[in-house]
Amino acid sequence: MRFRTGILNCAIVTALTLLCGCGSVSTKRKFYEPITAELHSGKPGSSAAMLERAREEDEYGEKDRLVYFLDAGLLNHYADSYQVSIDKLQLAEAAAEELFTKSISKAALSLLLNDNVLDYSGEDYEILYANLINALNYIHQDRFDDAFVEIRRANLKLDLLEQKYGDAAAEFQRGLEQDTHQVNITFEAEKVRFQNDAFARYLSMHMYAADGKMDDARIDHEYLTKAFQTQPHIYDFPMPEVKYYSEDKSVLSIVGLAGLCPIKEPLRLRIRTDKQLNLVQVLYDGPEKEDVEYGHLPMRVSEDYYFKFAIPVLVQRPSRVGRIKVLVNGESIGQLQLLEDIGKVAEETFSAKKSLIYLRSLARAVVKGLAAHRMKEKNDDGNFGGWLKKVAIDVATDITEDADLRCGHFLPGMIYVGDFEIEPGTYDITIEFYDTYGNFIERTDYEAYQLQERGLNMLRAYSVK
Repeated sequence: MRFRTGILNCAIVTALTLLCGCGSVSTKRKFYEPITAELHSGKPGSSAAMLERAREEDEYGEKDRLVYFLDAGLLNHYADSYQVSIDKLQLAEAAAEELFTKSISKAALSLLLNDNVLDYSGEDYEILYANLINALNYIHQDRFDDAFVEIRRANLKLDLLEQKYGDAAAEFQRGLEQDTHQVNITFEAEKVRFQNDAFARYLSMHMYAADGKMDDARIDHEYLTKAFQTQPHIYDFPMPEVKYYSEDKSVLSIVGLAGLCPIKEPLRLRIRTDKQLNLVQVLYDGPEKEDVEYGHLPMRVSEDYYFKFAIPVLVQRPSRVGRIKVLVNGESIGQLQLLEDIGKVAEETFSAKKSLIYLRSLARAVVKGLAAHRMKEKNDDGNFGGWLKKVAIDVATDITEDADLRCGHFLPGMIYVGDFEIEPGTYDITIEFYDTYGNFIERTDYEAYQLQERGLNMLRAYSVK
């Protein structure tokens, strides 16, 4: 009895140690719920303060610093704390540039590392819109030169996106060739079908016009038009009627941010190997799709086994906003029109590395699954202690295959714009948000707004609901 108790205690301690250590290989998300609820209630300043408390309580680790910078930057933008937002989003961009190459190298050289234990280097759409939201921040501070810098950075990121993932694919392949586990997988980067962002062109078009550079404004307008013409998979809705100059009036430009961006959720899968067919089959996990194949790869394997892993997928967060109306001195002058569906941009840019995540996760799961299988065989002594050890091995393997669900939570989901010709003067301007059934959601008021005859007259309103 004493011997069995010792084995039992050892197994329990081992399992508890594994479970207690699982925080580093799973994504913390529960703390977002009260922060998001506060934002939905129209209290962005309070949400930003709650976020800071969450960081003080170690909800964001050092490896998650980029997510913190993104989240803090967006919440402070909504709270009109433009300089704080600028500072945070600049830190997010700097962290992304520092960490991307480092994270790819680490991930490629050690297939046993779960993505959650690596520094999060951000998604391309997150850093793209960090630049563009910062451009809005600078516009509100009348700092056009700084806003232009942010837009140029955003455009440069799009220009280099395909090269970025080509380099990542080559790095990953080198890592596989050097890896001692000899997992035979070939990865080729997918083509990125997004090189021209309409919102970036819209902002720079208006700033050029405000500076009197009408030819540059015209060129950006042409680029904006081409964004819709050449990227119908992103812009599958009519191009809004934009106007950057008026012969005898002023142009009032409204930017409306609606909803929240997609977040990551786990897609749970199972691996089944066949050593006779040299095949790794990937199946959906769950009773509703039992034995439905997600994909398969020809691969030499030494054992037949069956276990689970997970990969992140983007899940849209639908917005209630269906219509945004603009009123001047209480009279409606029109509605905003959709310019950018950030969810579609996110899906397209995320797809560039989705297959890399999938293949890395699959390779890691195969390596660890084989190791777990051998450990279980070694500990299969036919008694209760051996059974407990096998259970602990299964638990440890499953825990360390959690998907990396880290992402920024507070980017908008949609961007609407409207350009209206109005006589220069002082006006009370209201932007009202309605759902698709015509029910009022919320409003933003600008009292006694001075509409200039020359320069940029741009206002921003948002509803995250």
